[in-house]
Amino acid sequence: MFKTRMTELFGIKHPIMLAGMNWITEPKLVAAVCNAGGLGIFATAASTPEETRKNIKQIRELTDKPFGVNQILIGPGAKENIDVAIEEKVPVINYSLGKPWFIEQVHGYGGKVLGTTAIARHAVRAAELGCDAIVITGQEAAAHGANATSVVLIPIVSSQVNVPVIAAGGFYNGRGLAAALALGADGISMGSRFMLTKESRVHDNFKRLCLQATEQDTLYSDRFDGMPGRALKTKVTEAMMKGGFPLIEAFKGASEVKQLLGLSFGQFIGLSFQMMRADEGSPLWVQARQAAGARRHMKAIYEGDEKEGILFAGECCGGISDLPSVKEIIDRVVAEAEEALETTRKKLV
Repeated sequence: MFKTRMTELFGIKHPIMLAGMNWITEPKLVAAVCNAGGLGIFATAASTPEETRKNIKQIRELTDKPFGVNQILIGPGAKENIDVAIEEKVPVINYSLGKPWFIEQVHGYGGKVLGTTAIARHAVRAAELGCDAIVITGQEAAAHGANATSVVLIPIVSSQVNVPVIAAGGFYNGRGLAAALALGADGISMGSRFMLTKESRVHDNFKRLCLQATEQDTLYSDRFDGMPGRALKTKVTEAMMKGGFPLIEAFKGASEVKQLLGLSFGQFIGLSFQMMRADEGSPLWVQARQAAGARRHMKAIYEGDEKEGILFAGECCGGISDLPSVKEIIDRVVAEAEEALETTRKKLV
């Protein structure tokens, strides 16, 4: 068992976190990670405030361990979802893409704020603003990273901030945990590995595709949802890399997102302008790609639609070959990390 600044800060057994993944990290998966000794994170960006509250209550019915919620601050309903999480006194508020205005409120009830970043200077700024810990995301990760890889980012960030650092991007086994600790991190965040478990809601079609993938079978582009991100290589994503602007598909996706979040047409348009004006806001063409990407992502996760669906996935899929339970994964990662560190010590004698 590893005791690090991450485990001490969050009151958890193992320095392993479930990455918040929209449409994937629902209460069952979150609670499974928490009950196995890790930190489960529920992604709220695809939820209305009412759904966020309902899911928080459901997580508490499934576990009595610390957990968190994740919210993209420039996304739809960000303030409302954060307000709900604060009202419910969620132990950990994890955010990305934006400036956290709520740190004092969270600290007021004893909660912790966790900032997710992909660039060193953003990590430093998050720590200066008062975040209790930082997730730093390497380009190997599923979905959104920047240009630098984990092996470069971790030592840079850990040397520039005084708060715990959680490494994300490329981590799926015990050797990865051992490497992250050696590089200066206090723990790891795993998305793709937890996505490929018995408890994950991802459709079997896409679980199968991920298990068949090698480390070469992902694509990194802004074509998938307007922001640079990594998705599983399929005929669909390869076609998107070559295609033009998805205007019709963007309208379809926007309509579905509007309906999903219970917004009127006026509210949806107003939200778009708010996102454009945000500190890290998105221009309208990026939002259009985001809407189209959301539609395709849901088709993959819920329907297993290989003709239209896409799935964000990390390069580490190339090293994953089974679908164990969440507890089996966490126990395995910890045991492998202990063995890897011991083997390394012996090599140095």
